[in-house]
Amino acid sequence: MSLRSVRRNLPYFRNELNALVGNLSLTVKSICVTVICSYLLSYYEPAVDALSVVPGHILPPSFRIWTIFSSPFLEIHLWEVCVDILTVGLCGKLIEPLWGAKEMLYFFCLVNLCVAIMSVSYYLFLYAVTFDPAMLFDLKIHGLAGYLAAVSVSVRQIMPDHVLLRTPLGKLTNRNVPLTVLTVSIIMWVVGLLEGAYCTMFASGIITSWIYLRFYQRHSNGTKGDMAENFTFTSFFPNVLQPPISVLANSIFQFFVKIGLCRKPVKRFADTSGPSSISISLPGSDPNDAERRRQKALKLLSERLGSSKDEAKRPLIRPESPESVRADLNKGISLHTSGMSLNSSSSANRSESVTPSRKILVFSSFSFSHVI
Repeated sequence: MSLRSVRRNLPYFRNELNALVGNLSLTVKSICVTVICSYLLSYYEPAVDALSVVPGHILPPSFRIWTIFSSPFLEIHLWEVCVDILTVGLCGKLIEPLWGAKEMLYFFCLVNLCVAIMSVSYYLFLYAVTFDPAMLFDLKIHGLAGYLAAVSVSVRQIMPDHVLLRTPLGKLTNRNVPLTVLTVSIIMWVVGLLEGAYCTMFASGIITSWIYLRFYQRHSNGTKGDMAENFTFTSFFPNVLQPPISVLANSIFQFFVKIGLCRKPVKRFADTSGPSSISISLPGSDPNDAERRRQKALKLLSERLGSSKDEAKRPLIRPESPESVRADLNKGISLHTSGMSLNSSSSANRSESVTPSRKILVFSSFSFSHVI
């Protein structure tokens, strides 16, 4: 029965797959086809040695520079091929419409090139510290692990607060994905389920993509980078670890500024309300950050309006008990009777005080008329 249902739904799945593949760009299709072909070559061991980056063979006399460009497309596990294809397809659906095919291809090449160079530099440093030849000749660097990290960083930049999973410990959003995946990969490497080069490439991909997106990516409005407060390097880490990491990151950035490798970004605002335009330069400002703040302010405003409506629906007068009502009534009656007694006494006093004056007035008028 299940086989019959699968056969019945097979044309539907085929049509959906064709529609999905048909909507992908030529760049995405080319990357996916190259990854699949390289996976087929992975069953031939000399091909793996020829296409992978080996730190010791990058240096002379071997000088295999071409492996820096061929290693990203080589995967030796089927699950890695599936993850790579899904990730590249996600880029084609989410990132490419925003950036364009040219920018996406440039980002792909830049990240993989920098990941290979950083990984080789890391293992050369380990060899200089440990003098272990295995760090030079036994390690093979290949795959799109660095690009997977770069995609997670770019998605974090585009949709940082999008909830992916709700757990009893809290929500998993896009802003938590890069560090979470890196932590899981390190744990898998410790228990022997993953190669150490995968963790190195993933960490290199996070750093490379963040530097490019933070400082160097050009936008259509002429600005460079994304100086949003929620896209700082310390925001990738938990709140407990952010203060020391912030000190270290700021020190490194100031050093790069002094040597001219980086510069402090300056945003110009033009005030055209007056007779002459005034330009104000504010470091660290960005229109993307302003848009995020505007969306956040609108969200807070809507929440406050909703809470004020709820408060307006609440009753303003609290119902009282019958005993308190009876006590207030007796108190009012006593006050009323005391007020009546005070009014009667005051009226009597007024009558007594007015009568002699009236007598004097009558007598004076009578005497005056008698004199006339």
